[in-house]
Amino acid sequence: MTIFTHVVIGTNDLERARNFYDEVLGTLGVQRVMNLETASLWGADAPAFMVTRPGNGLPATYANGGTISFAAPSRAAVHAFHETALKLGAVDEGEPGPRSFTPTAYAAYVRDPDGNKICTYCFASA
Repeated sequence: MTIFTHVVIGTNDLERARNFYDEVLGTLGVQRVMNLETASLWGADAPAFMVTRPGNGLPATYANGGTISFAAPSRAAVHAFHETALKLGAVDEGEPGPRSFTPTAYAAYVRDPDGNKICTYCFASA
């Protein structure tokens, strides 16, 4: 059982965020499953990740120290996620490669166009 029902981040440009996450999450097999006037949701089996304009009307800001990680089905998907994100204007926060905290961890990190830190991890042995 997962401990989350969904994760939400803010954006100041919803259309840009929709395009960015459609392509980047598409590399992991995740699709947009719902659009609302001020938000969109992505998921594999159910809506799990939302990008929205802040409800209070203030500008969206990123969480300093916060990171959202998406599961990658393969190491090749980790590379595709990173390459696609950079192509779409993301900032590199950690190139694809092994991570030392566990023998099979393989990840990549970026900041999306709104400054949110996202990453993808694959725990397959190869």
